[in-house]
This record gives sequence, structure tokens and C-alpha cells, in this order.
Amino acid sequence: MCSVCGIPTHVLGLDEPAPAVAPAPQLGRDPSAADAAGSPGAAVSKPARFAALRHTDCRPYLIGAALAMMADNIEHVITYWVLWERFHSPALTGFEVISHWVPFLLFSVHFGALADRRDCRRLIQAAQALFMLVSALWGVLFLTNSLHIWEACALLILHGCAGSLWGPGEQVMLHDFVGREELPSAVRLNATFRSLGILFGPVVGSALLLGLGPTHGIFVNIAFYLPLTLFLFRTKFTGHVRDGVVTRQRIGVLDALRVFREVRSNHTLVSMIVLAGLGSFFIGASLQTSMPIFAHSLGAGSAGIAYGVLLFANGAGGVIGGVLLEASSKIRPTVTAAVVSTAVYGLTSLFFALTSSYPLAVTMLLIGGVANLASMSITQTVVQLLAPPKERGRVVGLYGVSANGLRAGSGFTVGLLGAAIGVHWSLGISAAAMCAGTAAAALYVLRDRWRASPRPAEDSRAA
Repeated sequence: MCSVCGIPTHVLGLDEPAPAVAPAPQLGRDPSAADAAGSPGAAVSKPARFAALRHTDCRPYLIGAALAMMADNIEHVITYWVLWERFHSPALTGFEVISHWVPFLLFSVHFGALADRRDCRRLIQAAQALFMLVSALWGVLFLTNSLHIWEACALLILHGCAGSLWGPGEQVMLHDFVGREELPSAVRLNATFRSLGILFGPVVGSALLLGLGPTHGIFVNIAFYLPLTLFLFRTKFTGHVRDGVVTRQRIGVLDALRVFREVRSNHTLVSMIVLAGLGSFFIGASLQTSMPIFAHSLGAGSAGIAYGVLLFANGAGGVIGGVLLEASSKIRPTVTAAVVSTAVYGLTSLFFALTSSYPLAVTMLLIGGVANLASMSITQTVVQLLAPPKERGRVVGLYGVSANGLRAGSGFTVGLLGAAIGVHWSLGISAAAMCAGTAAAALYVLRDRWRASPRPAEDSRAA
């Protein structure tokens, strides 16, 4: 049975998007924007390019989210540099990665449950306030020259918790801003704007570090969180306006495991969560942290312009991919698109790990960035479309566990394994394992289609 439409003989297939339910009124949209939501063909009509930007509340949110993501990365640049200069601790460097992603692994479902029960505006504002508090505390410790390792670890953990609190509420808000019909556009553009923040964060962070110093730079960084925080006081969307559903069910520590048991019967939903986790676990954040090694082996040098080009290509692919996908509007949120884009990301990572050609390496990074953004935005969209409205936050939280929390695992699959056999081989093996997992996820969904397809004997009896 299809978990979306309820028809016993229908299973959401590899080449069809999640069907739309009765559309809600297009709240918060510009009066000049065409609105076909009430027509029978709205579910299959071609979406407008950059459709989410037509919504008056979605535009400033995306800009504010990009600035906040840039501030997140600015903080990384400044604090990581200070921590290395102060302590020269490789163990602390590893903890920086772990502390950033493990909170997603542990708390995403719980924060998703909060998004189902509470005003998502206030949850996102709480996350931004925690980001600002952490930056301010870093500044005080830098100013007083009283930073200790335990204080650094505590602040790193709080920073990771702020990110995990932000994620589920944001996705629920995007659905509330634009509705089902234009959710793919909102998710793609949100990923694109976030990629812009990730791309320019190191640039602005380096400028602040060199121009103002770490103390003044980290205090200035607080200002980049303010636009999103202040905007959320103005918008009327809470994450629950369109659906009008606010669940009151509480979720405990052990209840987080029940979320997966509740959705595991939906093979399409499970496959999307698995696909997101494959890229996070096997490649994740390790590609960027290993870039100096690849730059050196490609003859670029860890401090040269060519190394900067590798870093830029790694982030620019996501931005380019988001713009191209949104401008073309040809790739719909289907299981086929998710599987293909995830496979392309794995293959480009494999070729990048094995190539000795610098131009080919840059090309693979660009294509991989496009494929990674497509994979993450499509899987996120399908998960939201299939999630029941009253449990959307919890299901999105479960997706966050896979898509973000498992990034901590890439430190083992690429980092620790690379210490034993070399980073080139460890990334190549991880990318190959990701491709194999992608194929297994596709077969997992195909099993439903094969079971749902009528047999020839049944067709002859029906005739």
C-alpha cells in the first residue's frame, strides 16, 4: 500500500514524484505570482523557476539562513586557528569534527519532535541565540587570555547542539512557507543559499582574522546571526500554519527508536534516509579536511593558489548545482533522480581519489558538488512529502540523524583508515562502498514495485 495515497495496489515508484494531496491556500505569496494550486492538474504542472523566491516570507529567510551559515563557518575559521595556535593538539582537532556532528546524531529526532509540538520560529531563534552566545564566550576567553581545553570542548559541543536544533525546525518552516507544490524549489534554494554561506564563510573569516584579529573578529561575527533572528519576529509562519496540525505527543530517549519503526514499512522513505546517510558516512566532511593531502599529491602544494582552487571547486559545485537545477526545473524529486545523483557523487569521489590529473580532479569536485546537492535536496524533499503532517518534524529529525549525524563516521572511514593505508585508497574504498550501498538502496525500493506489479496469470483472469 502506498503510504501517501492509501491505494493498496500503488507503490511510489522509482520514476514518479510523491503525489500531492489537496493543496492548502498559497499563504505569503506575492499577489502577482501565478497560483494553480486549486486546479486539478496542479500536481503535475511544470514548476516555475525559482518558485520559492516568489514567496514574500521565504526570500528573507533564505538570505538570513545564508548569512547565519556563513557566520557558522566564520566561527570555525577563527576558533580552529586559535585552538591550534594555543594547544597544537591533533586530538582536539579531531574533537572539533566529532563535536560538530555528534549532536545531530543524538538529538535530531528529539529536536524534530519539538518542531512538531512548538513554534518553529522560536526554536530557530533559540538556535541562533545559542550560536551568538558561543561566539561571545569565545570572544571573552580570547580577550582575557584564559582559554582552557575543557572550555573549548564545552563551547564546541554547544555550537554543535545549536546546529542540530536549527535543522528540523528549518525544514518544517520551509514547508510552511511554500506548501507541497513548491517544496522542491524551497529545499533546493535553501541548500544553495547554505552552500553560498559555506563557500564565503572561510573567505570572510580569513579576512576578519587577518584584518581585525581573532578577538574582534569573533565579536563582529555575532552580527551575521542577527538578520535571521530578527526576521523570525516578523513572519507569521510558525511551521504549522498551512497544515494546522500541532501534535502534543511527547518523545523520550527510548521513543526516538520508535520513529524508525514507524516509518520502516515505507521502503521509499527508508531508502531516502539511507541514501542521505551513505554520502555522509562514507565521505561526509572528510573530503574537505583531506584536501591538503590531495593538493600536495597533485603537485599543487598545500598553500598555493591551486589548493585554493580545489577548496573553491568543492564548495562551488553545490552553488552551481543549485542554480542549474532550479533554473532548468527538469529534475523532479523522484527516487530515480535521488539514486542517480547519489551514484554520481560516489563515482566522482572515486575518480577524484584515484586521479593524478589536477584538471580532472577539479572537474570531479565540481560535478560531485552538483550531484551531492541534487542528492541531498531530492532526498530531503521526498522525505518531507511522504512524512505525515503531525510527525513531519520527527521524520525530518530522523533524516537529520542520517544526513548530518553520520558525518562523524567519515572520520573513521576516510581519516583513520587513511592513516593506515593512505587517504587516496581510503577515500576510494569509501566511495566504492557508497556506490554499492546506493545500488542496494535502489534494489530495496524496486522490491516494492516488483511485488506491486500484477502477474501475467492475474492479468489473464482479470480479462
